[in-house]
Amino acid sequence: KADAEAKAKKDAEAKAKKEAEAAKAKAAKAEDPESAAAQVEADRLKAVQEATLKKKQEEEAALAAETARKLAEENSKRWAEEERQRIEAEKNGDHHVTTSKAARAAEDTSDANDEKRGRRARNKNANKKRGGKGGRDNRSNAARNKSTAPESMAHGFNKPVAVVKGEVRIGETVSVAELAQRMSLKATEIIKQMMKMGSMVTINQILDQETAQMVAEEMGHKVILLRENELEHQVLGDRDEENVVLETRAPVVTIMGHVDHGKTSLLDYIRRAKVADGEAGGITQHIGAYHVETENGMITFLDTPGHAAFTSMRARGAKATDIVILVVAADDGAMPQTIEAIQHAKAGNVPLIVAVNKMDKPEADPERVKSELAQHGVMSEDWGGEHMFVNVSAKAGTGIDELLEGILLQSEVLELKADRSGMAAGVVIESKLDKGRGPVATVLVQEGTLRQGDIVLCGLEYGKIRAMKDENGKAITEAGPSIPVEILGLSGVPSAGDEATVVRDERKAREVALYRQGKFRDVKLARQQKSKLENMFANMTEGEVQELNIVLKADVQGSLEAICESLAKLSTDEVKVNIIARGVGALTETDATLAAASNAIMVGFNVRADAQARKTIDSESVDLRYYSVIYDLIDEVKAAMTGMLAPEFKQQIIGLAEVRDVFKSPKIGAIAGCMVTEGTIKRSAPIRVLRDNVVIYEGELESLRRFKDDVADVRNGMECGIGVKNYNDVRVGDQIEVFETVEVARTL
Repeated sequence: KADAEAKAKKDAEAKAKKEAEAAKAKAAKAEDPESAAAQVEADRLKAVQEATLKKKQEEEAALAAETARKLAEENSKRWAEEERQRIEAEKNGDHHVTTSKAARAAEDTSDANDEKRGRRARNKNANKKRGGKGGRDNRSNAARNKSTAPESMAHGFNKPVAVVKGEVRIGETVSVAELAQRMSLKATEIIKQMMKMGSMVTINQILDQETAQMVAEEMGHKVILLRENELEHQVLGDRDEENVVLETRAPVVTIMGHVDHGKTSLLDYIRRAKVADGEAGGITQHIGAYHVETENGMITFLDTPGHAAFTSMRARGAKATDIVILVVAADDGAMPQTIEAIQHAKAGNVPLIVAVNKMDKPEADPERVKSELAQHGVMSEDWGGEHMFVNVSAKAGTGIDELLEGILLQSEVLELKADRSGMAAGVVIESKLDKGRGPVATVLVQEGTLRQGDIVLCGLEYGKIRAMKDENGKAITEAGPSIPVEILGLSGVPSAGDEATVVRDERKAREVALYRQGKFRDVKLARQQKSKLENMFANMTEGEVQELNIVLKADVQGSLEAICESLAKLSTDEVKVNIIARGVGALTETDATLAAASNAIMVGFNVRADAQARKTIDSESVDLRYYSVIYDLIDEVKAAMTGMLAPEFKQQIIGLAEVRDVFKSPKIGAIAGCMVTEGTIKRSAPIRVLRDNVVIYEGELESLRRFKDDVADVRNGMECGIGVKNYNDVRVGDQIEVFETVEVARTL
């Protein structure tokens, strides 16, 4: 305790002494202002020196950076070249000491064993405890062996630090894995990219060319699109090209125009035939091909349908043609399909001759036709244009000779020539599956001569021509340029619009056809997958969509195509048309079984069900419908879809009563004495109570009385007593509105 007191005393004395010295120094400082000013000046000089030194250091650093940059610029090319040579040497370097294959293989095996041993030793070392004699020995051994490690243990693969972006070659279809390989990427990168673009794909999924191109370009690669089949080019390129003699050929004339403007009737007059009389519904639904001998030479005519559904059929007619005759009714003028035909002719760069038909009618107005067509760029020669206008009547036959002269004159201007002696080539105008004859194709020969026995490649089908017939059903053995001909012997039904080419070798033709079928299947699958992915999220958000399943069979490929396009346009957000099977030819047992399994409607357009199919249809109670006019088919499918629409309900006010007085009843509660001002008050209908036109209660009636009798309804202008169920706050002046819910008929 004494020690502690002594220590405290000593500390207090030291503190007092320190304070006295500080006070003394302060006093001295206050007495000497000169020394204080000197101190301030010294501090200022020191700050200036420090700032100067800092600025000098920054300037030196900037100079050093600039020097380094210049040096890097000067040497970058040299360094890049050295790096390239090093990589090249690594890639092409050969560590083998012998040229013998067997010795090299043995050397590689030995190197691999060395590497395995080295890896095992490294693992062993890693597991050992650090330090100690064993650890020191191992570390010294490792240091000693580092310099003598075999060269084969050095990894030759350098992991790329950036994605290599270059050219990517893409065929008509490509799998995700193949695309990744061509882009030097992992497949997961492509899958991620496609997820960002809104598509879910797997590594083995087939992508169509368009999708693959989009993905590759999105990832910074340049895309080169390929057509892959070398065999196809080789087979189609092997043709007789020596001694080609071009001779004048007949013009191919397509007759186009709006429905019911008299295209077929005009052609009938020219051919002296009666095709139009036998057509279902009086409309053309197939593309017809005919050749006519006139006094001045031969002309081949293609008759196209005018109905809106046959757009693609008309487009095919325009592609295969030399001259288009646009038939316009003088009493009707330019109509939608007239304008569409003008667009097809312009797109194909085909000369146009306008035939103003039905001139025998009293209301015919050819000047109106000229002015309407002038608005769409078809100007008459009379008005300073370049298009020939011919006034004709298919009924009376006036102007027909002038029209034929105009066609032949135009063909002379075009100088139409073709080689007759070479291998034939043409275009499939129409195709069908005949029950007795099998696949039948109508081909318009464009060059060469098509002969019986020739091997023909038509799109996805091929075959040897077994028989040929002209448009009148007469057997022929050969057909030259501009001649339409029906051929038998193909492996299947080709698509309308396919190119038909004669080839030398049936085996090679089969290979090309099989390759095309495989490629078509891949492309179709890729497109289906794409549409499924695109629709997946839409379907999830939309909820349940009703589907009308249809099994569709038609007589010819063109009609089938037109019907499918028309039905696809009928689909809405609520009801979709799903064509689960389509084809040409009779309805078979397979079609009937499929329709029964999928609860589908069977539709036959100008075809019938065979005996076996009819048995299945009867036993399974399948809905089977036959049509011969496309209008009827579309209208009935539309009606069936309308029946599948979800019902729509609407509230309809049927009566209104005004509360004139309120009575209290011990049993029921408040009774409103009312006057019916509108409609009828029904006991069974729901009601609303309105006060100042605002709904204050919605419910139902407890009672409806007239005098003392319970009644079912009370009409306009009568008084009644109304008891509202579970509501007693009815006041004078309130209105009681009676309504019912009615179903509204829905239409597409």
